[in-house]
Amino acid sequence: MEGLRPPDEVPVVSERVTRKRLPLWDRVKFLLLFAVAFFALVWTDMADNPLLPFQDAMYERLHSGSGIAIGVLAGLEVLRQIHYLISEHSAWYHRLWTHGVFGGVERVTHRLFSDWTRFRLARVFKWLLFLTLLAVVLGSVLDTSPALAIFQIPALLWSAAPMFLQVIFILFIAVGQFAAIFWFLSRGGVEVYYPDDVKTRFTDVWGQDHVLERVKENIVYLERPEAIETRGGYVPGGILLWGPPGTGKTLMAEAVAGETGRPYVFVDPGAFINMFFGVGVLKVKGLFRKLRKLALRYGGVIVFFDEADSLGNRGALAQGGPGFPRGAFGDACHGFTYLSDQSRWELARESMMYGGGMGGGGGMGTLEALLTELSGLKKPRGFINRHVRRALGMRPKPPPKYRILVMMATNLPEALDEALLRPGRIDRIYKVGYPSKAGRVRTYQGYLEKVKHELTEEQVDKLATITPYATGATIKDMVNEALITAIRDDRDTITWRDIIKAKQLKELGPAENVEYIERERHAVAVHEACHAVMAYRTRQHMEIDIATIEKGSGYLGMVASIPPEDQFTTWRSHYESDILVSLASLAGERMFFDGDSSSGVSGDLESATAVATNMEGVWGMGSTVSSYATSARLGVGTPGGPAKGDKNDLSARRALADRIEDNLSAMLERAVTILKENRREVLALAHALETHKTLTGEDVIAVLEARPGPLVDGTVYADDRFIAEVESYHRAALAAHRGHSRLVTALPARPGAAPVVLETVADLPGNEIWRRPDPIDPPGGNGSAPPAGRNGSTPPSADNGSTPPAADNGSAPPPGDDGSVPPPGDNGIPQQRDPGQS
Repeated sequence: MEGLRPPDEVPVVSERVTRKRLPLWDRVKFLLLFAVAFFALVWTDMADNPLLPFQDAMYERLHSGSGIAIGVLAGLEVLRQIHYLISEHSAWYHRLWTHGVFGGVERVTHRLFSDWTRFRLARVFKWLLFLTLLAVVLGSVLDTSPALAIFQIPALLWSAAPMFLQVIFILFIAVGQFAAIFWFLSRGGVEVYYPDDVKTRFTDVWGQDHVLERVKENIVYLERPEAIETRGGYVPGGILLWGPPGTGKTLMAEAVAGETGRPYVFVDPGAFINMFFGVGVLKVKGLFRKLRKLALRYGGVIVFFDEADSLGNRGALAQGGPGFPRGAFGDACHGFTYLSDQSRWELARESMMYGGGMGGGGGMGTLEALLTELSGLKKPRGFINRHVRRALGMRPKPPPKYRILVMMATNLPEALDEALLRPGRIDRIYKVGYPSKAGRVRTYQGYLEKVKHELTEEQVDKLATITPYATGATIKDMVNEALITAIRDDRDTITWRDIIKAKQLKELGPAENVEYIERERHAVAVHEACHAVMAYRTRQHMEIDIATIEKGSGYLGMVASIPPEDQFTTWRSHYESDILVSLASLAGERMFFDGDSSSGVSGDLESATAVATNMEGVWGMGSTVSSYATSARLGVGTPGGPAKGDKNDLSARRALADRIEDNLSAMLERAVTILKENRREVLALAHALETHKTLTGEDVIAVLEARPGPLVDGTVYADDRFIAEVESYHRAALAAHRGHSRLVTALPARPGAAPVVLETVADLPGNEIWRRPDPIDPPGGNGSAPPAGRNGSTPPSADNGSTPPAADNGSAPPPGDDGSVPPPGDNGIPQQRDPGQS
């Protein structure tokens, strides 16, 4: 009965009852070969004797020894083909020879000998047959008996030795050139550090305690493998460390080698990138040959592949499709894991239609060779063990267990081949991210302990707060730059002022030594003051870090903000405040300059548009829910736009761009309202920026709240008469802007500013400290507090609004001063800075 067999029924394999038919070529190929050989001999006889006819030549050759031998072989071949032909048509004849004759021989030999012995006997028989044929041929050539011909072989080889040596020498020269080239090309890129060379320990790795604990667990199994192997497990042999640059991945690998006392092999990122194909494979083979030797000699070895993404991958098809979501490396929710297998495949197949390609790397075969070495079969060691023991019928000794810990580091885990990351090759994958605040505090303390400094614990804690994205490398560089600043001033002790100067220099770069004309300086100050006031009034999730109008390499001025604590999510209200801060420059310029605006708002508009677009089309913070990016990629129409193929539908909802424009227009109106309510604060902060050029976040707040700050005394801006002078100065700057003329009005000076006194404490000889003067009533009787900090009184400026050198740089020695700039794009928070594009 046709159909599927029952599940418990064993499938029946049908056996042929006759031999399979041979093709015509297989039947006649040997007969044709014998015929060609016979006629070749006949042609040789006719060539030797031109008078010999063809018939006589054939007759003589048939009666010669060679002719008879060829005839016998041809007859045997005819008998073989007759045997095959009968077997193809007769079932009983085929069964007789298959199961009776040949089957009987197989059964007898299986009973008498093992498979290994039968293989060795067959090999001996083949060698004897070869030697017999060789003896017959040599006997015929040398005109002697076959037995004597065998013993003349050494003499023949010795007589031909000069010719063989010449041929071998020529081949050696030809092959040796290529071998030497490839040998030299396969050198380099691998550095071996022996236990005494590595001084790094786990105590030298700061700020990554959670990763360090996991790595220590691997070290326990490397030093005591029996703890897991006796229980049926295996020692994890691969660790991948991935994360941003400078977070301590390489340092952690060095610490592993230092703690275990094992050799540390460092593989350069470009070690497998070569001019010729195949050199990378040789390097991989040579590397792991060296690793196995070191592992046997020292009981283990650590190999570290830095920038492992340079190894490349085998392309999209080997990864399951280009763009295949790699949930292990994302910061957001792993939405891909909630889908069924069918949905995952559909998304993978769809992504393969829109891109992909082969990955780069060290060259063809390099990655495959690495994958094989990481998990391939380990062959027995030694020539005697592998060949001599096998020739003597002895099984080779199994290879030893090589204790090799493979560690890799990369900034791009998505670029790695998935086969490389599978368990058995890379067993542990750890993210080495930005240190937390506690980690940054510990890192600052570690590097500050190596130098002389005057920073208190509160200042170190504040420094960790205002550098939210600092890594171990950036912290080390910042402390070193602060030391250079102190040495430049003939000091060997780092102060708070030095560390803040180093921070501003590293994050903002050196300011360009240029001076604005007066009206442009005022316009830049108003622009940045609008950013700062809006951030102060609306941005609750971030704090102002620094405000400056000093021209940098890519900006005219800048207001930078930082999160006061580690934040991992961003809300709609946060993004709305970011948009308001970005639009404050356009709203402020239009409000303070009678509807005019500059090209310096271009960068702010880019940031605002990008955030608004993502809010409306990606993050679900607008009037639609579906994702614009996914809908556009799948071709189903964009949210709020016409459906696919319906481009002329006038009744469709408004396009996404229209909704974004409406949202930005509404936010711009809110920004105008807020700035109108805070006009006094904007002009006050603009005056402070023109006076000091650079303000820290605490000084910005001090000006806006009209109270003393670490460097700037903001109480002067509580005086209505002084604010009226500032307003008059703005009107003069506006008139100069309209007429494109010179601003003749001087920047208002702060009334009654008392200098900061530098005194020497009597009971501390040689110890100079900064001390504020006692409060005094300034002239005019307004009751404002004296100016704070080291800025002293500001004399009236002629036209350029410059300030005394002591306050020009905007540095801040006291605790609480800050100046960091978060990395662009982190947490989706745009950086508020004015690029000053024209």
